[in-house]
Amino acid sequence: MSPKTTFRNGSILSPEGFVTDHVLTIAGDRIASLEASKSASAGEVIDLDGGYLLPGFIDTQVNGGGGVLFNDDTSSEAIAAIGAAHRQYGTTGFLPTLISDELEVIDAAMRAVEQAIEDGVPGVLGIHIEGPFINEARKGTHDPAKFRTLTEQSLKLLSSLKHGKTLVTLAPETATSDDIRTLTQAGVIVAAGHTDASYGRMHQAFDEGVTGITHLFNAMSPFTHRAPGVVGAALENRSVYCGLIIDGRHVDPVALKIAVRCRPHDRFMIVTDAMPTVGSKTKTFMLQDKLIRVEDGVCVGPDGTLAGSDLDMATAVKNAVEMVGLTLDEAAVMASSAPARFLGLDAHYGTLTAGARADLVWLDRDLNLKGVWQEGASAQFVTPA
Repeated sequence: MSPKTTFRNGSILSPEGFVTDHVLTIAGDRIASLEASKSASAGEVIDLDGGYLLPGFIDTQVNGGGGVLFNDDTSSEAIAAIGAAHRQYGTTGFLPTLISDELEVIDAAMRAVEQAIEDGVPGVLGIHIEGPFINEARKGTHDPAKFRTLTEQSLKLLSSLKHGKTLVTLAPETATSDDIRTLTQAGVIVAAGHTDASYGRMHQAFDEGVTGITHLFNAMSPFTHRAPGVVGAALENRSVYCGLIIDGRHVDPVALKIAVRCRPHDRFMIVTDAMPTVGSKTKTFMLQDKLIRVEDGVCVGPDGTLAGSDLDMATAVKNAVEMVGLTLDEAAVMASSAPARFLGLDAHYGTLTAGARADLVWLDRDLNLKGVWQEGASAQFVTPA
């Protein structure tokens, strides 16, 4: 019989909201029960001391961490290092993210994710391929020399992952309706990003199977009163999942507040867009041929262009409450259950219910991180390299 651990004396986030008179018990790598009780069963007892117990965070956009950039090291070992760096900030599920690169690198990255899952690397849920099928007009820090249009060869490659989920960010205006439908019919999750699409093209793309928006507001046609653009199409739509980088720099807090008032909170996802600097003492790195440095919490290139973030999920969740004005349960949904549903993994991830994976985050009363459990095991907090 698996050893049991019981969590008590705190606010536990159930699917119906926070409960304060319950205890949650895990056995092995699963949640055994969440029930109203003031007594704890045999085994280890964790006193939450009036804090909060949330589902583990799921980050669908992780470029790197712990000094490792996925584009530079497409290996199972690199994915493990990235996961370990983010685990200490509450991320128990993630998609290693590859920014625009050659097809050979995409292939190697997909094979690395397959190997990582076979190796049992904790937390890896699949892969996010962000580009190179995007629009140069909204390139951000991506290298336009890598950009290309979809072909039969690339469509086959993007559909080839044997284990885990594949998320592809593309610019709908650079793809055909058949391209998008081919990907979605193969089980690929398609998001729009780095796109200059019109409102009309985005509306059509949603009908074709686009279900995500990559880092809403950033690297896309903006909302204006005569041309609603990608932002307008996303805010009007009530079912597509929109990623938000909540660091106060990628998107002004006022814009974030307006966005979350426009549509259901459970259709937003908190993402970090994290770079190798997260979980590392070194705050510079090379991105292809550009030196990137951390400046006021964001990563910037030589010309000042944003190049991902130095943000972790625990900080982003706290920012969602303090900067955007969300309640903690709303922020937690955006950090866990919403991305789990987006990925089609909500039966076992992003929820504190019996039978779900024992991925947990403990925050104190001031929303500071106190503990992380992944697959039922207490995470080791590592010293940044």
